[in-house]
Amino acid sequence: MDYGVGNLASVWHALHALQFRCRISSEPATLSASDLLLLPGVGAFPAAMAALHRTGLVDYLQSEARKGRPMIGICLGMQLLAESSTEQRPTPGLGLLPATVRALQAGAWHIGWNEIEPEREDPLFGSGWPHSVYFNHSYVVDAQPQHRVFIARAGEPITAVVRKDNVVGIQFHPEKSQSTGRKMLHRVVEGLLCD
Repeated sequence: MDYGVGNLASVWHALHALQFRCRISSEPATLSASDLLLLPGVGAFPAAMAALHRTGLVDYLQSEARKGRPMIGICLGMQLLAESSTEQRPTPGLGLLPATVRALQAGAWHIGWNEIEPEREDPLFGSGWPHSVYFNHSYVVDAQPQHRVFIARAGEPITAVVRKDNVVGIQFHPEKSQSTGRKMLHRVVEGLLCD
């Protein structure tokens, strides 16, 4: 999905390498022809939400999620799925996950490779964890425990993967996390499409 603030090329290449057909668009008619919606993102929450409003995608995404359409948010895209964020100023999010977004403790950044560990079992993700994946963020999603699938530790436990029904958020960058990230991305896409 293209709303002007996503890391589209690297995500597209990762999905293409996994043999998924991809379309990059901000047009609801084009997006509606897809089996799954993927919301990438880099940058700040308020600017990203403003871009989603400008492109008319907020109502579309909320409506599609309510219909049960599979949806994945990556990095900032995961944060946008939450109800609100305190980054720069209080800003409402898409409200697809009962969660809020706040700064990491002491204004820290979480950049680089870190291990994820399961918080609860979810058949979508299988077993065989923990593994190291690549993070780059300074804000975190405070998700409800029943929706947290994986956590990482960066001075505090942080939500690494969250799931509520057909909506999945991945805080790290699976497209930059080598074979581990590709394996998880493949499992999530396949699993959501087969659900």
